[in-house]
Amino acid sequence: MPDRTFLSWPFFDEEHRAFAAELQAWTEEHVPPTGHAHQDVDAACRALVRQLGAGGWLRHAVTAPYGGARERLDVRTLCLSRETLAHAWGLADFAFAMQGLGAGPITLFGSDALRERYLPAVAAGEAIAAFALSEPDAGSDVAAMQTVARRADGGFVIDGTKTWISNAGIADHYVVFCRFPEAGERGYAAFVVDADNPGLRISERIDVIAPHPLGTLELRECRVGADALVGEAGTGMRVALGTLDVFRTTVGAAALGFARRALDEAVAWTARRQAFGKALREFQLTQSALGQMALEVDASALLVYRAAWTRDSGADRVTREAAMAKLYATEAAQRVIDTAVQLFGGRGVVSGAPVESLYREIRALRIYEGTSEIQKLVIAGQLLKDAGPTAAREG
Repeated sequence: MPDRTFLSWPFFDEEHRAFAAELQAWTEEHVPPTGHAHQDVDAACRALVRQLGAGGWLRHAVTAPYGGARERLDVRTLCLSRETLAHAWGLADFAFAMQGLGAGPITLFGSDALRERYLPAVAAGEAIAAFALSEPDAGSDVAAMQTVARRADGGFVIDGTKTWISNAGIADHYVVFCRFPEAGERGYAAFVVDADNPGLRISERIDVIAPHPLGTLELRECRVGADALVGEAGTGMRVALGTLDVFRTTVGAAALGFARRALDEAVAWTARRQAFGKALREFQLTQSALGQMALEVDASALLVYRAAWTRDSGADRVTREAAMAKLYATEAAQRVIDTAVQLFGGRGVVSGAPVESLYREIRALRIYEGTSEIQKLVIAGQLLKDAGPTAAREG
């Protein structure tokens, strides 16, 4: 059982505490533990989405009255969900997270008609969503995207390539971000593209060290109706960044779940493992390592739930807080998990062992939804913006 004492912090109310307890109990019954092998990752992900939908958990990834649990996305609930699921199995966290992120642009910026068409099925686990932003030459520099949309025949035509797209190949629909030259050099647009659109194909599936559905989309003369537009034409970058501003904090929460699991595994192992006639945990070097791991976990939790609470308390943007949470929690989790592997010794690098699985799972979190290096620039940019020109002159 992972530590839940942090739920007494003032960031949470009784509803959050009850939610966390219910999801923990459900996870213990329905989600296989970290390291569970699945040869067919697509089938496993589809099954997890169905389970999460049937359990009612995906209702927290969209809003009411379109199948959601609340009128507004509650970021603390999203974070508690990702932390709890990640503690159990990385793919379970992935399945939940992509339903939220993939549907996020529609939830936050879509028309009522788009919400009515797509969100209930996402909440029920009957449809799988995807978020298509990155391109071969536009990762951290999303403004460099080359996929383009133009008006045609009362709708739009999209041409371009999207890659590193989670759920590619199993999604029922994708939110695709494009340049929109009609609105000027800084004009962008976002569209919902159904997976069966004849202008869209999966050109490549990408295998990564922590397996999950991932691939490249090719859009050639991909025609969509005017009603597929998310938000207003020309404001697609606002849709993308606004969605990431909500969900980036939850990446830190997933990292926190991985780190907690690594700490739990390390505490249990060092109690069992005998060396030089005594338990490994009786050595001061081991205690020092465990103490540092616990510190990293709590510091991450404070930053993650500070950012989530700030957003839920009414802040329009939490760019700085979310960047700090994502940056620190993912980097700290990497350190915590690496220490756990070291404490396990040779057993820590056995394929399929819990800490070995965690070692593979954590690495991508320091890259996706903005690398650690980009998060540092975001934090500095917000700091300098808040300081204003006066501070620069005085310096």
